[in-house]
Amino acid sequence: MSIDQRKVSRALLSVSDKTGVIEFARALAAIGVELVSTGGTRKTLADAGLNVRDISDLTHFPEMMDGRVKTLHPKVHGGLLAIRENPEHEAAMLAHDIQPIDLLIVNLYPFEETLAKGASFEDCVENIDIGGPAMIRGASKNHQDVAVVVDPGDYQCLIEELYETGGATRLATRRRLAQKAYARTAAYDAAISNWLAEQLKDEQPPVRAFGGRLAQVMRYGENPHQQAGFYLTADARVGVATAKQMQGKQLSYNNINDTNAAFECVSEFDPLRTAAVAIIKHANPCGVAEGATLVEAYQKALRCDPVSAFGGIVALNRRIDVATAEEIIKIFTEVIIAPDADDEAIKLIGAKKNLRLLLTGGVPDPRALGQSFHSVSGGFLVQTRDRAVVEDMTLQVVTKRAPTARELSDLKFAYRVVKHVKSNAIVYAKDCATVGIGAGQMSRIDSSRIAAHKAQEAAEAAQMTLSLAQGSVVASDAFFPFADGLLAAAAAGASAIIQPGGSINDKDVIAAADAHNLAMVFTGVRHFRH
Repeated sequence: MSIDQRKVSRALLSVSDKTGVIEFARALAAIGVELVSTGGTRKTLADAGLNVRDISDLTHFPEMMDGRVKTLHPKVHGGLLAIRENPEHEAAMLAHDIQPIDLLIVNLYPFEETLAKGASFEDCVENIDIGGPAMIRGASKNHQDVAVVVDPGDYQCLIEELYETGGATRLATRRRLAQKAYARTAAYDAAISNWLAEQLKDEQPPVRAFGGRLAQVMRYGENPHQQAGFYLTADARVGVATAKQMQGKQLSYNNINDTNAAFECVSEFDPLRTAAVAIIKHANPCGVAEGATLVEAYQKALRCDPVSAFGGIVALNRRIDVATAEEIIKIFTEVIIAPDADDEAIKLIGAKKNLRLLLTGGVPDPRALGQSFHSVSGGFLVQTRDRAVVEDMTLQVVTKRAPTARELSDLKFAYRVVKHVKSNAIVYAKDCATVGIGAGQMSRIDSSRIAAHKAQEAAEAAQMTLSLAQGSVVASDAFFPFADGLLAAAAAGASAIIQPGGSINDKDVIAAADAHNLAMVFTGVRHFRH
């Protein structure tokens, strides 16, 4: 046996997720490993006909306090932490009748799953594991001698190694398993601490932790020379992370980022009130629209920028029907994401083998609590999700002319969309559809000009004599610092403006709006998106 190999004579099993544990334990027993277990796990294994020692046989101490105290005992932790071939440790084990544990199999109480179900505070607390993380950390620290398994997905490869080595684990395997185990307890503790911060309404706790489970190794990141992975957190927000992929090739890093942006945008529109579609390219909307039906909404969204829509992401807030599916597949589309789809629509989309279809089972609440974070050199920025929605804002008419009912409807629509456009952001909208979008420019006037140009291009593509901006409204994600951006909108044919207000030059901007008979409303809420 190699010097880095450690013989497995005794294994302790204590699992909440019992997937595959019987088969794993049976394979261990077949090579002569003694099985020790706790409570429900011991019963599961014993009922399967396996010879299993109860943990109390090892500790000579009963489980108590509804199972809260069962493995928190020196004979358990001594068996995990004792350094083999260390004379002092060996003497302590002999003096206190501590038996070595060579393999630990633990997965934790399902805190994240309990939280995702919306359980009560008390139920969430009861699903916080104490003994499991303590054992995992002890075994991981002593990975020179002890192997620890926290994921049923590792059972098979470990059994294969035990058979290859005659019942031993290799150091490289123990080290890899220890890294995974520490990451698991870190993610688990992060989920608990962030939940408690939410309960305390503490948005900036003095220490912040994030953790996640690897869901997918990406072929590469934003560019082929970058490595990337997709990790899932305890946040159960409906979207790309919870969606079921019905068909199509594996999602890329950019696909996931863009699909998330698309679904978050379309979630601004209540599916019980209206059908809505968002078409996204490079995380920016290139067309968003409401309609009486999904197919109408899609056609209106596509008209805004059909060139950019090629190879884009389509998000819908309602169940996809055949008519809508037929329209979407007329041009090359990377991903479709929606709450659900008719069987015939799924079949129709399925004919496009490279088109990914994601079904989420619902639409996220734009008002829901949550955090977003962004890495910077040496740290990360954390903020609450932008939960501001235009329906909750007090709109202040600041011009001589108030918007008409139609203009007001379009203004609210445009402000929902501009929230999801990279700053500086300008959105032209008409009949609850975008007709021009200017995104991510260093000056607001450039964004305004680009949006107007896009509206003109869309009109030419539709063989219309007038720009789509004629009679439209304009939304700006932040205030106009000068009147030039507003004047560009007026020159393009816009009739009303919605913006946060708050510039030192508001009076000049309002005066310019009045001079051009524009209606303008202030929201008091900025929607920067970097």
